[in-house]
Amino acid sequence: MNYDVKDLALADSGALRIEWAEQEMPVLRLLKQRFEREKPLKGLKIGACLHVTTETANLMKTLKAGGAEVALCASNPLSTQDDVAASLAKHDGIAVFAIKGEDKDTYYRHINQTLDMHPHITMDDGADLVSVLHSDRRELLEHVIGGTEETTTGVIRLRAMAQEGVLAYPIIAVNDAYTKHLFDNRYGTGQSTIDSILRATNLLLAGRKFVVAGYGWCGRGVATRARGMGAHVIICEVDPLKALEALMDGFEVMPLEKAATIGDIFITVTGNLHVLREEHFRLMKSGAVVANTGHFNVEIDIPALEKLSSNQRTIRPFVEEYLLNDGRKLYLLGEGRLINLAAAEGHPASVMDMSFANQALSSEYMAQKAKELPKQVFSVPAELDQQVSRLKLQALGVQIDTLTAEQEHYLNSWSMGT
Repeated sequence: MNYDVKDLALADSGALRIEWAEQEMPVLRLLKQRFEREKPLKGLKIGACLHVTTETANLMKTLKAGGAEVALCASNPLSTQDDVAASLAKHDGIAVFAIKGEDKDTYYRHINQTLDMHPHITMDDGADLVSVLHSDRRELLEHVIGGTEETTTGVIRLRAMAQEGVLAYPIIAVNDAYTKHLFDNRYGTGQSTIDSILRATNLLLAGRKFVVAGYGWCGRGVATRARGMGAHVIICEVDPLKALEALMDGFEVMPLEKAATIGDIFITVTGNLHVLREEHFRLMKSGAVVANTGHFNVEIDIPALEKLSSNQRTIRPFVEEYLLNDGRKLYLLGEGRLINLAAAEGHPASVMDMSFANQALSSEYMAQKAKELPKQVFSVPAELDQQVSRLKLQALGVQIDTLTAEQEHYLNSWSMGT
């Protein structure tokens, strides 16, 4: 079997951590049991570019149980858990191409090795797999029937491709599912980002000025958790509606130029590039910590930070100290990459349970319906979203009410009046 992982000797410890995560993923476990019986993905090849974590491992095992042949590469150079990659290769027979800390050349080589399987379905987190497929590996497009996309950044890219008429096959935006972004983005990103900052720095958050750039679902999750740790949270936004939401949620709102002068910790979570840049670095006080929990490291203009610096050193794992020419020191976490996976373990398994249940169900949907769909980006079908919700409640032992026939009629009628 073809694979490229750091060390197969790590496989047994990885298997234990995968098993631990599975206990917190009851919805995916129920789907895996059904997939084993029904084999809805039999005969299909799935090429996945995702964060190689314990939760992702359980998704890959579910897809394989459904009859699919699976190949997996990392969607971020620092997000791979090497023991998990080793376990999937050794114990589960899944072609894995992922090593934590891989350089850019290795990153794209791994994407191409995943594409070498000639996938029928792509599964992406950030759309790098799709981008390479549409640019450098177009000869493989004839094999692809459909795909899925996990995150906001990737969905934005894919919708741009669809609008320009260059998207070659239909893709389901898993990120748009309510059971994904309302939970994964908000609770998962919120907790894992705070966890990663604390692991990397061991700083006390209480009383510090904590600046969050971006108030989407991920940003509001980070802001809420930081406030819960006692931080004074400041929101920076370009969208007036989101800025107003942040204000009414009780946060202080101001431009980044002003926040740069007073912030202690800065987190970017926008999906855009050069959010923190030279003019902000020039204003920051010595000791300020800068990190990114958006998808790519382009949110922080690292070359500009390097240009302002006379020296750089690693002072703690995942903490780079930049000595500026004027004597100030700024600290960049995790090379500006996705900090919750660079310095910690990413989202808790219980929220990824719903996200990856959507991935599994969307793959099954593509296997059944892709030939009928135009080459566009689609939201997760509402019935799949509802199915995940019901299964999660069932797994948690929670019951809810149902509408009476009279109530159903009232909600669907105009003739009953008030």
